[in-house]
Amino acid sequence: MTWLRLSQHVRTLYRTVVLCVLCQVAHSDLVVSPAGLTQINILAGSTVTLAVSYSGATNPAIVWKMGSVPVVTWTINSTTPPDIPVNNRDVLTVMANGSLTFVNVSVEYTNNYTVEMTKSGQGTASATFTLKVFEHIENVTVDLQPDFASEGADRFTLQYTMLRGVVEEQTWFFKGTEIKNNSHYLVEQRSLVVLKPNRSDTGQYSVVLKNPFSTVTTQKTVTVLYGPDEPILEASPAQQFYISGDSLTLSCKTEGLPQPVLKWVFGGEPVSGSVGGILNLTNVQTNQSGIYNCTAINEKTKLQRQKSMNLKVYEKPEGTPMCSVHSVNNTDLQYDCQWSGGSPQAQLSFPALSNSSSGMGHLSLTVSASDSLDGTPVSCTADHPIEKNECNITASRPAEFLPSMRTTVNSEGKIEVTITCLSEASPKTVVSWSKGNETVSSGSTYQISSNTTQLDIQHYNVSNFLLHNYTCTCRNPLGFQKRGIQLQGPSISDSNLFPNQDGTVVTLTWEVPPTSVVTGFDVQMKGPELQTQSRNDTKTRGSSDVFTTILLKPGSARSADILFLDPDRTYRFRIIPKARSTEGEPSKVHRIRPGDGLSGPAIAGIAAGIPCSLLFLILLGGFIYLCFYCHKNKSQLGRYPKTRAHETVIKNKSDPSPHNLLAGGLKPPPDYNRLHQTPSERSVTLPSFVPPPPVRVATTV
Repeated sequence: MTWLRLSQHVRTLYRTVVLCVLCQVAHSDLVVSPAGLTQINILAGSTVTLAVSYSGATNPAIVWKMGSVPVVTWTINSTTPPDIPVNNRDVLTVMANGSLTFVNVSVEYTNNYTVEMTKSGQGTASATFTLKVFEHIENVTVDLQPDFASEGADRFTLQYTMLRGVVEEQTWFFKGTEIKNNSHYLVEQRSLVVLKPNRSDTGQYSVVLKNPFSTVTTQKTVTVLYGPDEPILEASPAQQFYISGDSLTLSCKTEGLPQPVLKWVFGGEPVSGSVGGILNLTNVQTNQSGIYNCTAINEKTKLQRQKSMNLKVYEKPEGTPMCSVHSVNNTDLQYDCQWSGGSPQAQLSFPALSNSSSGMGHLSLTVSASDSLDGTPVSCTADHPIEKNECNITASRPAEFLPSMRTTVNSEGKIEVTITCLSEASPKTVVSWSKGNETVSSGSTYQISSNTTQLDIQHYNVSNFLLHNYTCTCRNPLGFQKRGIQLQGPSISDSNLFPNQDGTVVTLTWEVPPTSVVTGFDVQMKGPELQTQSRNDTKTRGSSDVFTTILLKPGSARSADILFLDPDRTYRFRIIPKARSTEGEPSKVHRIRPGDGLSGPAIAGIAAGIPCSLLFLILLGGFIYLCFYCHKNKSQLGRYPKTRAHETVIKNKSDPSPHNLLAGGLKPPPDYNRLHQTPSERSVTLPSFVPPPPVRVATTV
């Protein structure tokens, strides 16, 4: 019992102490402090931790900032992972106590870092760190800007670059002496500027770069340049001018340091082939005549001097003469001849047209048109001191032609008929247009193309196009050709129907007269409506005894396909040409499948009825023959008994030949003997009728 009581007292005392501590913590302020260095230099690729400790609160919210940008947000001991930007997650990690660890840190993480901890009711505490990440200084080079220093220039600059590294300190030296800022030198970040350079600035410059982890020294030798002097130009052999094909040498000389580069420039473009200022020109041409400039350039200082000379070269014109003929007011002919270039220019003439007219380089000669010039070649003679040449041109009257026509509907809904008349001729023809006896000119209804070869007629009503004879006349100074075009209403000249093998698709084709105004076609059908495809089978809906429109085709169409036909039904098709709402005569009607009343069952009935009909006719003939045979036998027997006297008379008489008419089945003449008999004699019983034996008839079908 004593130990039990002692244990209870201990537990009570422990609870009291813990409660006091908790109460004290609950009423204390939140405190954050660095747990290590606040100024940290580290080599790139290392791992470093900005260690912190805190007191006065439990599980505070923590925020790490790089500069002013938050990079970590977390609540200590929270089950939710820290919120770290995606591009920082490979480097930054927050520790359980809020410290920030950098793994494989790079120079981009050089910055000031601030940690802020916050607990509700206990305020905010923070601590600041400075992290500098360095790399080893590697591959340092010094460049000169501009590329070379020149005497008299404003400045030149020595600037260092490196592959990697962070420089904390730089020092410049000239010939081993440290350079300080003054009126001649200016030390800037990563560079040294030399003001107003002169020849004494030629020498060796060096720069020493340092950081806590490396030191590098790099040198650069600078030469201050000068020149060039004014160039001296000469031509050899020396002549006032040169003939095309000659060869000569141009030379240019000057002095400078380094030796200036000499360049020849002609026509604003560099001349290739110059070596040391010597330019060899072989087989010179006229286009090489002109001003040649020699430019002496110090390529390192970019200083230059220039001097020029005038080179004269004579040459014949390039290529061959060119001839052409044109119309002047559509009444005269203008012959042109041209041979451009050359020195001097070629003298041109048309000997067959004029003995006195000539020109230099270009000649135009106007003459009256005549039949003698139609199809006659005319030569242009070109005289030049080096070469003579010529060219030929032939003028011709317009040739016969066929107009062409095209019909469309424009954006305003008007019918637009375009007639084109084009005739081959030299010079080109000018086309004039007329309607009947009236001249057609451009306006709201008519539009003539700029080259006059096309006439556009526009109107809403097709009747305004019809019953008019349009004429186009192609004319040049040597003559003309004209053709009339009589526009027709919408019509079809020919049409055909082509079914497919299964009879489910037909293709209609048609032709339109060349001068027919057509903007569209209605394809019509009479017969069963076209089939429609249902989910389970094919269904046909009704039929029509009148033509109905099933397709609308544009004016350019010349064929149409009709689908989903019933191969066991009869259809009729036709095409109606239209000019907007005006309809023309329909095409002929095209039928597919059997005609009216001749369906499949009807054809089968006819085929079966033919042999039956033949059998019936044979039986009927047999019956008629039987009747005739019976009738003949009856006519040979007396109806009543004759008297003996009568028989004696008959016996004594000679037998007459059979009467031909009886054989034909006619009624025999009356029996006059019977008329004189007594009633008792006429009442004798009639002889019985014996039917003929049956006749069997065989019929082959």
